[in-house]
Amino acid sequence: MFTILMWIVVGFLAGLLAKAIVPGTADEPGGFVGTTVLGIVGAVVGGFIYHLITGSRSFTTTLDIMSIVWAAIGAIVVVMISRMLSGRRAL
Repeated sequence: MFTILMWIVVGFLAGLLAKAIVPGTADEPGGFVGTTVLGIVGAVVGGFIYHLITGSRSFTTTLDIMSIVWAAIGAIVVVMISRMLSGRRAL
């Protein structure tokens, strides 16, 4: 139960950070649920990117600043890929 709560908290904070850096448009999902889902998907992508860069196999779900930063980086990547696939400008 605690792990699920951490995914939600880290996901929401990462989604907020990503949306502050790359603001969305009116047709993109928003609100608490959309921001949280963006952050959670971003956490998975960010963890993969972290693994590619560092080679580290450790994966933890903690509420620390680096988890949020890597999740936000992943969320930004998700937004950019989504916009490229839909034909909109990436940034």
